[in-house]
Amino acid sequence: MSVLKTAAKWLFILCLPVLLLTASVSAAANCVWLYKYGFAKYDVGQVTGLAPAELDKAARGLIGYFNNADEYISITVEKNGQPFTLFNEREVAHLKDVKGLFHLVYKILLGAGIYVLVFVGVCLFWWRDKRRLGGGLFLGGGLTLVLMLALGLVIAFDFDQFFLQFHLLSFANEFWMLDPTKDYLIMLFPQGFWFDAALYCALATAAGAIILGGVGWLLKRRSAPGRLT
Repeated sequence: MSVLKTAAKWLFILCLPVLLLTASVSAAANCVWLYKYGFAKYDVGQVTGLAPAELDKAARGLIGYFNNADEYISITVEKNGQPFTLFNEREVAHLKDVKGLFHLVYKILLGAGIYVLVFVGVCLFWWRDKRRLGGGLFLGGGLTLVLMLALGLVIAFDFDQFFLQFHLLSFANEFWMLDPTKDYLIMLFPQGFWFDAALYCALATAAGAIILGGVGWLLKRRSAPGRLT
């Protein structure tokens, strides 16, 4: 039983960075505020010629697409009083791949979340071992912070290479190679936006790690042998 408990604890520790990072990525993908922040920061309205209301329609349309069952996206906006389809065939194909990637993130988040909840429940109500749970939270939070520090350094010092390698590893085709002078997907989301989004995810993940690590430290301290609670 001791070996089983140790293995379960270490799996819990490894699941925490996965849970926190996938939660942050999922939140970013569905955060209208983040989209609007990027549109404002990078003057997307001026670059695309789209009014704020049309940009809002595009952002909400993308978020809706990432969460529905449609295979392909179709968003119609107005420019200079004329309606047109926002994304061309190549962009639509790439967004299908992006949607698949987000759905994979959702599944990983669900799996990690279920295991974490089960482990917490077992520690609290079966093993009655708050100290083991506290140690797992503390170590998992620490591991997450180390990983996010490494990711933050990569993002800060060589984001271009990170961005390129991410696309090469994540996509089996070249639909992501778009023209920023005519493809609206690139005009809406320039590389600077993705730098900000990556930084947001890293910081949000680190914040979650600090909170969980702090909770773990308190649990360990209060459940220490001989301590009155």
